Amino acid sequence: MQERVAIVTGAGSGIGAATALALAADDWVVVLAGRRREALQAVADRDGPGRLHPVPADVTDESSVRALFDHAVEAYGRVDLLFNNAGRSTPAAEIDAVSLSDWQAVVAVNLTGVFLCTREAFRVMRAQQPQGGRIINNGSLSAQVPRPMSAAYTATKHAVTGLTRSTSLDGRPYGIACGQIDVGNAATEMTDRMALGVLQADGSVRPEPRMAAEDVARAVVYMASLPLDANVAHLTVLATTMPYVGRG
Repeated sequence: MQERVAIVTGAGSGIGAATALALAADDWVVVLAGRRREALQAVADRDGPGRLHPVPADVTDESSVRALFDHAVEAYGRVDLLFNNAGRSTPAAEIDAVSLSDWQAVVAVNLTGVFLCTREAFRVMRAQQPQGGRIINNGSLSAQVPRPMSAAYTATKHAVTGLTRSTSLDGRPYGIACGQIDVGNAATEMTDRMALGVLQADGSVRPEPRMAAEDVARAVVYMASLPLDANVAHLTVLATTMPYVGRG
């Protein structure tokens, strides 16, 4: 049987690293994409069977993304899965205090980066034989509802939902399935502040519970394991008691 090949962006830490390790444990060959070679190599070194392969790449750079996918095809023959996981945020700020540079930096990673990687995955998946593949986008709960003072992050994550749905529709003729996972409070560096206390919609500051990044990884592996004639269009996984359902 031909090996299944995945590309995971933002793979140097957090959800990306946990998902790459979980995919490798499920017998995927995984290309680890991220800007920091040392971080990618540290993740690869945790994989005993040697199924994780670091490839430094910047998802905001068109030529870098093209080189990432060309490398995967040259090395492994195809791409069966893309997990668009790379993302960034900005410090909490009211919208009139958000600088244009901060806005553009978030858009570049969270939206343009997802677009560039999706475009390359689509190009590869429609041309390869057997045709097709799967794209999974990390949307975040902010793709559904905002946190206070998060205009840039929330706007990009809502936009990811639109891109997910468009890709799902446009991929039908080519056997390309696309779905989205919205994650709430996975225990990563990005959410460390939530354990200490984070601003709530009522103006209070309260700590929030978190869940292991490995719990998210298992959900992604499930989505990836389906045959291409089945698709999880949208999945939400969150810390059970976080203030999301009912907003309290």
